[in-house]
Amino acid sequence: MNEPDKTVLVALGGNAITREFEEGDIHQQFANTRRALVGTADLISAGCRVAITHGNGPQVGNALIRVEETRAKVPPVPLGVLVADLQGGMGYMIAQSLLNKLMYRGIRRPVVTLLTQVIVDRDDPSILNPTKFVGPFYPSKDVEKLAESRGYRLCEDSGRGYRRVVPSPVPRRIVEADTIRSLMASGTVVIAAGGGGIPVYIEEDGRLEGVDGVIDKDLASALLARQIGAAELYILTTVERVALNYGRPDQTDLDRLTIDQARLYLEQGHFPSGSMGPKIEAAIGFLEDGGERVVICSVDGMPEAIEGRTGTEIVRK
Repeated sequence: MNEPDKTVLVALGGNAITREFEEGDIHQQFANTRRALVGTADLISAGCRVAITHGNGPQVGNALIRVEETRAKVPPVPLGVLVADLQGGMGYMIAQSLLNKLMYRGIRRPVVTLLTQVIVDRDDPSILNPTKFVGPFYPSKDVEKLAESRGYRLCEDSGRGYRRVVPSPVPRRIVEADTIRSLMASGTVVIAAGGGGIPVYIEEDGRLEGVDGVIDKDLASALLARQIGAAELYILTTVERVALNYGRPDQTDLDRLTIDQARLYLEQGHFPSGSMGPKIEAAIGFLEDGGERVVICSVDGMPEAIEGRTGTEIVRK
């Protein structure tokens, strides 16, 4: 169990709230959210200062479909604003569910959701060469029309059709990090950097300007963890442990990794960019910048992972 007063960041994957093969209606999302917060409530019960981040992949996909379906009736909403909308809506679900869970345990702790902007480089390579798939699929016959009328860049995705690709720049700094740190010092649990945060860049005169893109949630979570001085980072996903040769007959689950081992396996291709890769990169960056411990585990397995009975622990040496 964690030491009292330790600062911990818990990163919930978007699939913690909308699970695979579910319709993803609001009742399912609330039920999933309640289940996903058992381990987080355990950390708070133990006296830890906790921040929570979350993904929004399924949710932002649905939001983009709504934009497309209602385009003829209401003005379209840009991607950055959709991320902000979802920070509020999903943050509400997480905050209410956690407050109720703590109340049942006899714990009175403030829980707040904070809209979070994340600074990126305005000349990040991904802005000129976007590769992150978002939103619905389109037939090939619509690609040219969409490119001309809406300025979309579309690429074929896994042979299932064409999807829009958008920038996914590297996060550099969390604008509201000092506020989050102050709130946590007062005992408040803070939900922040939802969906990786709202991407913004700094104009020459110092103004912030939005970027129509998305930020990787794991990299943003590790960045926030570093900026608030977290000692531990929990990354919750769909698997119990990190594995070598995942999905193959010779799959090997890993209980513990050092930074050097994680970097080697990453270079060897064991952790693809579309799945475990960003989580391992986030873990390495967090530990290199002073973090003490990263745990990657399943959503449902977090209570056991806190006690060291499941999950993969990543440490410096």
